[in-house]
Amino acid sequence: MSKGIFVATLDSNSGKSIVSLGMMRALLGRTPRVAFFRPIISDSLGKDNHLETVKSYFTLDVPYENSYAFTNTEVLSYLNKGLKVEIIDKIIEKYKALEDDYDFVLVEGTDFSGQSNIFEFDTNIDIAKNLGLPAILVSSGEDKTINEICGELQLAYKTYTQNDVNVLSVIANKVEKDSIYDLNLVLTDLIPNEVCVSCIPKIDILSKLTVREINENLGGKVLFGEKYLDNLTDNFGVGAMQLPNYLTHLKTDSLVITPGDRADILLGALQANVSTNYPRISGVFLTGGILPQPSILDLIEGLSPTVPIISVSKGTFGVANKIGRILPKITKTSIQKIEASIANFDKYTKNELIDKLIDYKPSKVITPRMFQYKLLKTAKKETKHIVLPEGHDVRVLKATAKLIQYNVVKITILGEPEKIHKIISKERIPLNLSKVTIINPADNVYSEDYINTFYELRKHKGVNLDMAKDFMKDVSYFGTMMVYKGHADGMVSGAVNTTQHTIRPALQFIKTKPGVSAVSSVFFMCLEDRVSVFGDCAINPNPTDEQLAEIAISSAESAKAFGISPKVAMLSYSSGNSGKGEQVDKVRKATTIVTEKHPELLIEGPIQYDAAVDMNVAKTKLPNSKVAGKASVLIFPDLNTGNNTYKAVQRETGAMAIGPMLQGLNKPVNDLSRGCTVNDIFNTVIITAIQSQEK
Repeated sequence: MSKGIFVATLDSNSGKSIVSLGMMRALLGRTPRVAFFRPIISDSLGKDNHLETVKSYFTLDVPYENSYAFTNTEVLSYLNKGLKVEIIDKIIEKYKALEDDYDFVLVEGTDFSGQSNIFEFDTNIDIAKNLGLPAILVSSGEDKTINEICGELQLAYKTYTQNDVNVLSVIANKVEKDSIYDLNLVLTDLIPNEVCVSCIPKIDILSKLTVREINENLGGKVLFGEKYLDNLTDNFGVGAMQLPNYLTHLKTDSLVITPGDRADILLGALQANVSTNYPRISGVFLTGGILPQPSILDLIEGLSPTVPIISVSKGTFGVANKIGRILPKITKTSIQKIEASIANFDKYTKNELIDKLIDYKPSKVITPRMFQYKLLKTAKKETKHIVLPEGHDVRVLKATAKLIQYNVVKITILGEPEKIHKIISKERIPLNLSKVTIINPADNVYSEDYINTFYELRKHKGVNLDMAKDFMKDVSYFGTMMVYKGHADGMVSGAVNTTQHTIRPALQFIKTKPGVSAVSSVFFMCLEDRVSVFGDCAINPNPTDEQLAEIAISSAESAKAFGISPKVAMLSYSSGNSGKGEQVDKVRKATTIVTEKHPELLIEGPIQYDAAVDMNVAKTKLPNSKVAGKASVLIFPDLNTGNNTYKAVQRETGAMAIGPMLQGLNKPVNDLSRGCTVNDIFNTVIITAIQSQEK
C-alpha cells in the first residue's frame, strides 16, 4: 500500500504550502520519520525556499539534494531532447529511495510558475500516477465565485480519477470567510462522500510582507534592529512631506520609506513608534545610499530601536515601486506565518478523515513531536479555562498568542490591562485580545467574594479581612482562588514568581487529593525515540520511604493519564540486592510499599539508571526483570539527584523537558522555571488543561 501522498495545486499562488505544512505536522504527530519531496522545483538563486522552509521548521534529516529530482529548467532541457520517460524514471528512483528509508513521504507538486498551466496540470497527474500516490487537490478561491471554485475542483477531481489517481481530498484555499458555509455545501454535493472536502479562509498574516522579505529583494544594509527583521508590514508610505503632515499619514505596521538625509522623518517615525498616540511602524528604509549624520546615528543607537533601519542605494520612488511588486511568501524565518498556516489548516480541514485514508502502520516509537501533537489533540477534546497570573511577562503573552491561535484553551491573564496592551504593541505580539480575558486583581468584580472566601478558609490561621484583602491583590493568590472557585480550571505560573510563591496558595486552600500527603512533580522527558517520566525533580528535597512510594504511585498514574505505559524504576546507586546503606534501604522500602499497595504495577527497585534504560546493561544486572532496560517512569531518591539528572539529560542529549507538572493537588496548578521559554509555557498550559479534564 502507499507510503506517501501527493499534494497538487490547480493554479499558481494557491497557497498549497499551507496544506503541506499542516499535513507534515499531522504526519509527524503520528509517525517519527517523514520525508518531504518535491519532484520539480522552481529555478531560484540558492536553495528552493519552500523545501528549505519545511526542512528547517520540522528539522527533517533528508539531505537537500535528495528532496527533489529536477528544476524547471532541467525539465525543459529533457523535454527538448525528447526524454520525457527519463524524467519520470528519475522522479520514481528518487521517491523510492525515500520510501525505503522513511515511514512516510509527503510529495508536493509543481508551483504553476514555470510552464503553461495545462502542461503543469498534466505533469502533476503523470507524476502522481507513476508514483502510485493518492492525491490532495488544492485550488485558490481568491477572486473567484463559488461556482468557479467548484467547477475547477470538480473537473480536476474527474480528470485525476479518470487517470487512475485516487483523490483523498479536495481543498478550496484562500476563500472569503463568509463564503465557506455555502461553498462547503455545494462542494459536498459535487464531490463523492468518500472524498474529504475542506474550505480554508484567507489568512491576513500571509498577505503581509516581512521587512526581511523586502530587504532580500532590495539588498539593503541593516543599520539597526536586525533582530526585528521579521516585523510584519501592512502598508508602506514615502516620507517626503514635512514631519507634522507625515505623522498624520502613519498607519499601524507601516513601513517608512524616506531619503537617508531626512533626519526629521527618521527620528519622528521612531518617536511615533513608542508613542501611545501614534500607531507603531514596522521598519524604516533610508534611500539614495545616504547615511544620516554620525550624531544622528549615535542618537538612534542610544534609543535601541525596536524596528529595523535599513540603508538602500536606490532612489525613494524606485524603492517604493519595487516594494509594491513583491509577493509575500512563507520562509524558514517566518515563524508567525508558519504557525498561523498550521493552525488554520488544523481548524478548517478534516485531517482526521485524511489520516484514516492514509495507510501506514503507526510506529511504536514516540518522538517528542508525536508526544506534543498528541497532547494538543487531547487538550482540544474538551476545552478548558486556564489562568496565567503573570500577564506582564512578554513570554507569557507570546505563549498566550500561540495558544489562542491553536484554539486549544480559554485564557485569563492577570494584570493591568493598559500595561498589557502596551507590552503587546511594543513587542508586536500577534495576540487577539478579544479572545482573552484580562483581570486586574486590584480592581474586578470577583474581589469581594474572593476576599470573604479566603477569610473564611484561613481565619483559623489568624487571617483577618484586611489581610485577606491584601492577599487577593497578589496575582498568585488571586489566580489560585479562581481555580478554587471554579472560575478557571487550572493555573500556570512561575515565569516570574518563585516555586514557593506559586504553590503556597494551592497548598493552603486547594489542598491535596484524598490519600495524598505530599505534592510532587514530574517532567516529561522527550528523548529522541521515547518519552520518559522523571519524578520528583522539583519539589521534595529528601522524601521519606513513604513519600517516595507516594511519588512513584502518583508518577505512574500521571504517565498512564498521558498515554505512557508505566514501568517504574526506583533509582539508586545499586541494582537489586547488591547495595547496602541508608539511602538504598529507603528506596528498597519504598519499592515494597508500592508493590503492596499496587501489586499490578510493574516496578523495579533499587535499580541504577543505566540498568533501567539500557537493555544490554539490564541483561547483565537484572536479567529477569520486567522493567529493567525499558523503564518509562524513573523515580529519583531525592531532589538533588533528580534535578541535576533531568538537567544533565536535557543539556547533553538535547531532550525537551516538559514540566514540572505538579501532582497530588485537588485541582491543577503548575509551576514554571523562571528561565522558561515561550514553548515551555505553551506546553505547560497544555498539560494543565489535560490534567483538568480528569474527572
